[in-house]
Amino acid sequence: MTNDQAGLPGELFTTIDHVGIAVPDLDEAIAFYAQAFGVQSVHEETNEEQGVREAMLAVGDGTTRIQLLAPLTPESTIAKFIGRSGPGLQQLAFRVEDVEAVSATLRERGLRLLYDAPKRGTADSRVNFVHPKDTGGVLVELVQPADIGH
Repeated sequence: MTNDQAGLPGELFTTIDHVGIAVPDLDEAIAFYAQAFGVQSVHEETNEEQGVREAMLAVGDGTTRIQLLAPLTPESTIAKFIGRSGPGLQQLAFRVEDVEAVSATLRERGLRLLYDAPKRGTADSRVNFVHPKDTGGVLVELVQPADIGH
């Protein structure tokens, strides 16, 4: 039985894109994941708008990743998260084909999104976030990779 047959909404996500982990020191965390788990960084960047230094670590064939996020300043969202909750799991990111369409559908279903319009994410992806108060405490990120046109 498909979701449509059961009267449930259709699938919005194509896969889990990554899991975001807040860390106080990016270089130390990259080294730990490499030494402990053999997971290597395949992309690193600084996102001034989000206030983070980040690294994407490839898991398995690389289609699923772990994102390590370290604060650039004590005022950044990630610094506040670490101050409130300590280092650890910060978000679950789902890949979508059209971040605007999925955002609109979720709004129609009564969920709050953090941004009115998508922002730039890792590697020029387009992202938005579902408010954790609407998802049982989980910050859900919607990621439209740069290679999916719009």
